[in-house]
Amino acid sequence: MKTRSLLMLATTLTVAGQVQAADLTISCGAVGAELTLCKEGVARWEAQSGHSVEVVSTPNSATERLSLYQQILNARSGDIDVFQIDVVWPGMLAPHLIDLNEYLPKGTTDDFFEAIVDNNTVDGRLVAMPWFTDAGVLYYRKDLLDKYGLEVPTTWEQLTEAARTVQAGERQAGHKDFWGFVFQGRAYEGLTVDALEWIASYPDGGTIVNDAGDITIDNPQAAKALTLAASWIGDISPQGVLNYTEEESRGVFQSGNALFMRNWPYAWDLVQSEQSDIRDKVGVVALPAGGADGHSAAVLGGWNLAVSRYSEHPQMAADLVAFLTSPEEQKRRAIEGSYNPTLPALYKDKEVLAAVPFFGTLYTTFTSAIPRPSAVTGDKYPRVSNAFFNTVHEVLSGKVDAAQGLASLQSELERIKRRRW
Repeated sequence: MKTRSLLMLATTLTVAGQVQAADLTISCGAVGAELTLCKEGVARWEAQSGHSVEVVSTPNSATERLSLYQQILNARSGDIDVFQIDVVWPGMLAPHLIDLNEYLPKGTTDDFFEAIVDNNTVDGRLVAMPWFTDAGVLYYRKDLLDKYGLEVPTTWEQLTEAARTVQAGERQAGHKDFWGFVFQGRAYEGLTVDALEWIASYPDGGTIVNDAGDITIDNPQAAKALTLAASWIGDISPQGVLNYTEEESRGVFQSGNALFMRNWPYAWDLVQSEQSDIRDKVGVVALPAGGADGHSAAVLGGWNLAVSRYSEHPQMAADLVAFLTSPEEQKRRAIEGSYNPTLPALYKDKEVLAAVPFFGTLYTTFTSAIPRPSAVTGDKYPRVSNAFFNTVHEVLSGKVDAAQGLASLQSELERIKRRRW
């Protein structure tokens, strides 16, 4: 098994076709333990099947990864057989992917979350198998909340006040680099997720575009959410958070320099590792609500495995996908890397719950997560998301106030939509 980067492969493809020595090539993410777990799973399949696989690592930024995928697929290249695709990409990439129903045994998807299978089914074609699901959660330092006599916040306003209190106390005690809250603030898909969670947590904040296709982002509650978030920058969150992705946030939190962190469940295994400065000092709860009348809103994430229609070995590639998404592999990944299974039965598995206790306590968070408006906006979703996260980034950066930014965003989205999505 060999490993190289997707960027290197994409660059090569612009020059000339490339013959792979391995039987198959798979692209895997590299956030946290993703790449290691993928390589281990691939090695198990290689030992069982007798085939060889080249693992291609991808950029951590979902926005950059999608761009590279589109470059490779639009070139109709067969150099990557299996793609790890985001939950919002099936509709966009479907024309380039095989129908797995034609290669996998009937009933293969029966035990998976029905909503994710439906998400991965485009015009009756199963274009991807659910690998792991995701929803945003709040990590917090149990020891520090206890030290300052504070409860776990249930609203964003409470989080803001708790962060200020603990940050001030820790800095006064000599911890000059300590911050109250870190999240994903870079202008990329991760900010779309974070900001949608803030906005959707407020009553009538909306979800950018509703299920009917109506653009709903220009409203007072959305402005209220973003105004509060903008107040965090330079106060309870460092200026540098405007360039944070998941891993930068985790780095600050895991080194003991933050009270709260918004991230995905994958970070649990890492903050609990022997190398972590905060091992056994961390709790995980649902994200806060937007005010007393609001509710917790976690955006649906997760990744799936799809087979390129340009693969020379579609059946072999489908077999690899079936193996990597099997109950055995998903259980291993849950225990070793705290990646959420896409099989409901594993949320009742004693070994899984022993490794990741909040899989049980936050089960409803994962099963009722809010989808991004990718289904209703279709091929235009990347432009919708790009416009949204750029506007949010400008608000957070203090370049425009929330009300002005959202009014301009509403107009921009109407131009993108035109007559219909």
